[in-house]
Amino acid sequence: MNPWPGRPAPVAALVLLLSSCELAPPPHLLGGDTTIFDETPNAFAQPAPGLERDDELHFFVGNSFFNQNWVLAPASTEARDGLGPLFNTRSCAGCHFKDGRGRPPEGPREMGTGYLLRLSLPGAGSDGGPRPEPGYGGQLQDQGIPGVPAEGRAVIRYESVKGTFGDGEPWELRRPVVSIEDVAYGVLSEDLLVSARVAPQMIGMGLLEAVPEGAVLALADPEDADGDGISGRANRVWDEAAGAPALGRFGWKANQPTVAQQAAGAFLGDLGITTPMHPTNDCTEIQEGCRAAPGGGDPEIAEDDFRKVVLYASTLAVPAMRDAEDPRVVSGFHLFQETGCAACHTPTLHTEEHPTFAALSNQTIHPYTDLLLHDMGEGLADGRPDFEAEGREWRTPPLWGIGLVETVNGHTFYLHDGRARNLTEAILWHGGEAEGARDRFVALPGELRAALLRFLESL
Repeated sequence: MNPWPGRPAPVAALVLLLSSCELAPPPHLLGGDTTIFDETPNAFAQPAPGLERDDELHFFVGNSFFNQNWVLAPASTEARDGLGPLFNTRSCAGCHFKDGRGRPPEGPREMGTGYLLRLSLPGAGSDGGPRPEPGYGGQLQDQGIPGVPAEGRAVIRYESVKGTFGDGEPWELRRPVVSIEDVAYGVLSEDLLVSARVAPQMIGMGLLEAVPEGAVLALADPEDADGDGISGRANRVWDEAAGAPALGRFGWKANQPTVAQQAAGAFLGDLGITTPMHPTNDCTEIQEGCRAAPGGGDPEIAEDDFRKVVLYASTLAVPAMRDAEDPRVVSGFHLFQETGCAACHTPTLHTEEHPTFAALSNQTIHPYTDLLLHDMGEGLADGRPDFEAEGREWRTPPLWGIGLVETVNGHTFYLHDGRARNLTEAILWHGGEAEGARDRFVALPGELRAALLRFLESL
């Protein structure tokens, strides 16, 4: 369709071509054979079809560990005690409600749901990742068990950013300004780096884990050798289980290589629960109450139960696209590609043999991500390196399921810190390598902008 292969089409050409061509609909089985057909508030909470019988049974055990609250140790419920001593939430579902997306505070007096602050100092830590703040560690934990003061409180305020679409319609964004108050363990370092994050939805993680590393690296173009203005870099991170560097696939900066390591990090940082991968609590040298607090076991979640949680997180199914043959969705799908969005949000990937779950193997999937880091511009920069990710770089997030976030979670907050209140705002925040695609979206007539958004809402 594009008469200028390798380059996004000019806006005038898009208008002409979309009005004159018969267009093919987008693929709707986003998770391949593991796709489910569910548009309800439980759309993100279903097991992938085709699991082995035992795995399907273990899925529901993992579901219970994911959703139920952890309690203080010691307790009669020995399988679920050991919360804290410092933590952000009492259950995985406290951040990933219904396996969906968290949201930021709306103002300085509200606590977010599935919202936290990463902390670090300039330079690299012992494993090559962020260097933790010496008194507070790598994450602000805003809750503590009795006798262990919470580390502090994240306070968020918003500034207005205004602009205008090409057709004259005005828009207004909100820029978050984050501070930390009520600190309990001394003054924070002067060169502290802070990055706000919301919890992403959980679907399709095992499928992304089964995409061959070579396929991801083939999409990278760190020196922009093809001259299209899009680079894409792989993040090389530390694999705790392998004891070696590995490709980062998960997290807002692609700083985790596997579902298991992502889950273990969340157990320790968000819940204060030790796992086989992280067997000791994350207390700093000056946090004496934290270091002296009773534990709930060694580790606090047994290895067999931890594996069931990893199984659960790996096999959450991806819902099918809706209304794939709706003319506006079809137009929006082609606009998505021709404006340049698909240069990073890669529509189609293929999985190889999954080492554990056969149902996830050899699937053609449509996650709309390349799993690579991209410079997203100063507007979204957090200035905080994370392994090889720089302060302006973020991993391309998968878009599958994005149109069901409102149904599942009751809100439409997007981007890494939830600043965007809808999909339009999320696009308008794109800068850096994505600036060209953003500008082409801004220049589109209102009806074509609506078609592109309708496509995203159908995912």
